[in-house]
Amino acid sequence: MEGAMANPTIDILSNILEQATKIAEEHVDAKLSQLSEMDEDELERLKEKRLEGLKKAQKQKQEWLSKGHGEYREIPSEKDFFSEVKESKNVVCHFYRSSTFRCKILDKHLAILAKKHVETKFIKLNAEKAPFLTERLRIKVIPTLALLIDGKSKDYVVGFSDLGNTDEFSTEMLEWRLGCADVINYSGNLMEPPTAAQKSGTKFTKVEKRSIKGRAYESDSDSGDD
Repeated sequence: MEGAMANPTIDILSNILEQATKIAEEHVDAKLSQLSEMDEDELERLKEKRLEGLKKAQKQKQEWLSKGHGEYREIPSEKDFFSEVKESKNVVCHFYRSSTFRCKILDKHLAILAKKHVETKFIKLNAEKAPFLTERLRIKVIPTLALLIDGKSKDYVVGFSDLGNTDEFSTEMLEWRLGCADVINYSGNLMEPPTAAQKSGTKFTKVEKRSIKGRAYESDSDSGDD
């Protein structure tokens, strides 16, 4: 008799436990579904935000390209220099001379960086056709890179002294040097030059940012041919 009564009790307990488990599972499923929906909404918001950012970046890139960014090109005169600098926030201008072979070395590296750093305008100007500018900026060493931000000269790279004093410097080394002047968006470590350059045995120190306000470095040399 006791055994007969025990079975219904076990069955009742079993049913209660089964129902409790079912309720718990449904509760968990509901929570998971809610979390899933929240994740989907969050992902959708992130997706929209990313898409908006991409559209904005693409629009900015097109604006830069329309102003001559994205390629390394020569400008014909001093007059063009002022208009080019006025319309772009960041400008790298190479003052060169056709007879100076080191200018051709810079040309190769600048052409690469112009494509990589579309946020900056890369141009070159024959120093012999720009007597007013070279006098005003006191450019005495060829090649010289004038680094301009918001229409004002921020810094200069005179010859190859900041690039390891070698004709064999890397594009990365020049990129680092331009990054030190904030004239490009540099993602590397500004505290030291690229490791490839350090392997040459030459010691480098971080180039301090200088505010030159329209003046170039004084130099005893008037040529970079030697």
